[in-house]
Amino acid sequence: MPTPPPQPRLDLRQRFDAMRNLRPFLREIWNTSRPLTLAAIGLRLLRALLPIATLYIGKLIIDEAVRLIGLGLPHELASAWRSGQLDHMVLLLALELALAIGSDLLGRLAGYVDAVLSELFTNATSIRLMEHAALLDLEDFEDADLQDRLDRARRQTVGRMNLLSQLFGQAQDAITVLTFAAGLLTYAPWLMVLLAVALVPAFIGESHFNALNYSLNFQWTPERRQLEYLRQMGASVETAKEVKIFNLNRFFIERFRTLSTKFFEANRALAGKRALWGTLLATLGTLGYYVAYGYIAWRTVRGDFSIGDLTFLAGSFRRLRQLLESLLSGFSQVAGQALYLDDLYSFFRIEPEIASKPGAIAVPDPIRSGFVFEDVGFRYEGSERWALRGLSFELHAGEVLALVGENGAGKTTLVKLLARLYDPDEGRILLDGRDLRDYDLDDLRANTGVIFQDFVRYHLTAAENIGVGQIDAMGDRERIERAARKGLADEVVAALPNGFDQIIGRRFKQGVDLSGGQWQKIAIARAYMRDAQVMILDEPTAALDARAEFEVFERFKELSAGKTAVLISHRFSSVRMADRILVLADGRVEASGTHEQLMAQGGRYAELFELQAAGYR
Repeated sequence: MPTPPPQPRLDLRQRFDAMRNLRPFLREIWNTSRPLTLAAIGLRLLRALLPIATLYIGKLIIDEAVRLIGLGLPHELASAWRSGQLDHMVLLLALELALAIGSDLLGRLAGYVDAVLSELFTNATSIRLMEHAALLDLEDFEDADLQDRLDRARRQTVGRMNLLSQLFGQAQDAITVLTFAAGLLTYAPWLMVLLAVALVPAFIGESHFNALNYSLNFQWTPERRQLEYLRQMGASVETAKEVKIFNLNRFFIERFRTLSTKFFEANRALAGKRALWGTLLATLGTLGYYVAYGYIAWRTVRGDFSIGDLTFLAGSFRRLRQLLESLLSGFSQVAGQALYLDDLYSFFRIEPEIASKPGAIAVPDPIRSGFVFEDVGFRYEGSERWALRGLSFELHAGEVLALVGENGAGKTTLVKLLARLYDPDEGRILLDGRDLRDYDLDDLRANTGVIFQDFVRYHLTAAENIGVGQIDAMGDRERIERAARKGLADEVVAALPNGFDQIIGRRFKQGVDLSGGQWQKIAIARAYMRDAQVMILDEPTAALDARAEFEVFERFKELSAGKTAVLISHRFSSVRMADRILVLADGRVEASGTHEQLMAQGGRYAELFELQAAGYR
């Protein structure tokens, strides 16, 4: 496993540039819930004023105690109470108690509001992430760099919950700092200068290591995805059989251990440096505090300050130092988290290339002439090899067209272009004489029903697994049952304990797993949910036996009457029912015709048919 290259160093400008992400972050918090946002701000504003008030009341209590000592109160509490001399002291104590209770109550309320607001924000951001991902091109998801960006963005939807509380906490601490600073400036202005000089180095160090930590995590994104993949492969129901049969557990464990150890070592080295330098720089703040403390004590001994003043000033300086350390450290952490926010917002800035253009038109209903591929070429991102090149043919309206060819001939790529999951790099595809890009994308896909060989097995109920084929008809049980009968999945559902309401798949406790062939019948029924003008079956029967596949294709031929249909199958006996067969080789049409015509030509089709037929003799 190659070791990742050294992490790029982020300069101070880049770190501050990342703070621009806080504006949209705060705007989204505001849009999530304005009442909760106002409540969070108001509670913290009140709480920010309590520390200085509490400390000042404490000063008054000490001064009052010194005054009472000088008066020589009676030794018995009852006598002192009756004399009325304790009234002012009791009032001050009651006031401080009220402030302590109020501070605790406000803190708990603020924590509650933050928790609720954070949860709402996380949910809203997760929904936005899924919505944006749905807009991106299929080609984007096949790009490793975008997968890394998506992985980082997905982590930030839940990883930034603390940032909300941290930002509001920073604002609260800033207000408290101003109140303490005002008190210190009244007595000894130069103490503020001393405090700043002592704390700035620690702040710079914290910012530096936050940036390094982000760089490390950014650089290791591919490896972290590999770790997650290895963790899934080594402990999942989908891989359990092969892991046991081939004894792969040691292989996955060793690969995971090697990679995770490298990531651990990189993190440990950074954490060690951070701890060392953090301790050294924090010592400056401690030194500054005790210099100030000594100065205040000396002024008190001289008689410039009262004992209460000494307590107030020492407490103010100590709290101010703690708050400034927290504020500067928090600012550094916020700046670091703003770097992570860039992962989220940079993902949202990705724009799809395949989209409806302005003024897009609806798909003709019915389709009159069909599709025409004119010298179409396409190659996948980062590949030098053309998947399709110079591809020209017609798909007539109402025709059942079969695509055959060896692996890599371009069959699946062709149907993805037909469904406009990709756009051609060369040439064009016409539908009823208009470029496919002229049509509204949603309407085009609504008129296209596709089942790929690698269909998704949704861990939902059987009804929902079929209903996702036409999501707006999910609640139409009659339509779902009709689609199940068309796809020959009704017998599969009938055997389930809870019928259509049975969760299928092993992910959840109540789930019942299906065989590969049963899953495929469910997927085929999914295609029949959509009353589409164009039906595409891309190797949908690979897990079915020959008889079941024959039944599926016979039903498909029957139900696709009047529709334009494309099917791909490696079983040549099944494609004989098509109106026409295209033979693809190296991304081009090598031959076209009926089964009988292609057999008479004696080309690649006849050769492959005979090879397959020989296996059954």
